[in-house]
This record gives sequence, C-alpha cells and structure tokens, in this order.
Amino acid sequence: MLKIETDDLTRPAVHALLNEHLQHMYELSPPESVHALDLDRLRSPDITFWSAWDGPLLLGCGALKELDSKHGEIKSMRTPEALRGRGAARAILAYIIEVARSRSYERLSLETGSVEAFKPAQKLYESFGFTVCGPFADYPEDPYSLFMTLRL
Repeated sequence: MLKIETDDLTRPAVHALLNEHLQHMYELSPPESVHALDLDRLRSPDITFWSAWDGPLLLGCGALKELDSKHGEIKSMRTPEALRGRGAARAILAYIIEVARSRSYERLSLETGSVEAFKPAQKLYESFGFTVCGPFADYPEDPYSLFMTLRL
C-alpha cells in the first residue's frame, strides 16, 4: 500500500533517487537548462518534500516550493526507473495539488523538459489539467524547458 509522507531528506534511498534524478536531467539537457534541485537546495524552508513508500520500498518523491502566498511550484517529481507504472507519480502529484489547495494557492506551476524523454511526465501533468504557459518566477525562456500551470 502506497504511503506518502513528509520527508526530512536523510534516508539513503531518497538520496539515491535524487541522485538518479539529477544524473538523468544532466543526460537530457545542457547544464544551464537543468533546474532540478540538489539536497541542500531541497532543504530550503520554502520547500516541502515528500516521499512515497510501499513498505520499505521507495516508489517516488515530489516537492512543493512556495513562490508566494498564492503560487506554488512542483519540484523534484521522480519515480525510480525500475519501479515506474505503479501509480506513485500520479498519487504524489494528486497529493501535492491537495496540499497546494489547502494552502489557498491560486496557481501551481512547474518546469519540465521539452525533449521526447519528458513526454510521459508532460502527459501526466496534462491529465491533471496543467496547461503549457510561459516562464514563471525567475526562469528564462529556454528551448529545453516546458512550463506548465494549473489554476486552482
């Protein structure tokens, strides 16, 4: 049974998943176009990080960054390559959207990659009603980035 919990970013399994995430991002995009956060940046007080578990098995993670009192950003959405297709990403995304609503955010946005490897993530976000938008916060225009937003 999937259990989503607030995570303190201290467990080795979470470190390994975040390292996989960063490595994969650098394989797919030039360094200046990688916006994934490392452990230190995920520990920022404006970010809440969650992990999803099936018993001792880490199935995924995701984070919510508060941009301002009405706007949040999804960060660090990841499921391990070997454990995809179990619904963890969908469950984490639904959970983050509910937290954003409980915080009275009016908008939830994200940056993902624009190349083919990111199509499954784009389709997941679209299935929740996210639509393509322009850059937000301090993101520049970038051909390797696709920006999406959801009005809450």
